[in-house]
Amino acid sequence: MKPRHTPAGKSVTDLILATFRLNGRLLAAGDQLTRDLGLSSARWQVMGALVDGPLPVAQIARNMGLTRQSVQRTVDVLAQEQLVTFAENPYHQRAKLVLLTERGAKLLEEMTRRQATWVNQLAKELSPHELSAAVRLMDTVRQRLEKPAGEETRYG
Repeated sequence: MKPRHTPAGKSVTDLILATFRLNGRLLAAGDQLTRDLGLSSARWQVMGALVDGPLPVAQIARNMGLTRQSVQRTVDVLAQEQLVTFAENPYHQRAKLVLLTERGAKLLEEMTRRQATWVNQLAKELSPHELSAAVRLMDTVRQRLEKPAGEETRYG
């Protein structure tokens, strides 16, 4: 017998597919927005994680929902381009802190300026209330996915 979705399960499936499509468009738009600066959405995302201060690679990955390995590769490229540097971590001998260089901070400031202009245009005529509700819904789904299998969500 073929498994059937509940109405809510069908809606979550639709949300997941819409999220995948939106993510692809956002990455493409981010790449376009930063192309002339020699950056990509992935580099921008990692640099943006450092706006409030230095973090170890593993924490950047956790905060952004990325793998540690992909963040490490991006950080290594950013370091080669002198956009980030490393500092001793007082809490962990081997896990260095990643921090923006002065050049990296200036580049991030320019990207943030561009993003604000772009997103303000994108947000025209969208309801802040509906957007906030969408963010809450996506956060709820993300939190359920972060729970260990069997605790909240069972597969199969």
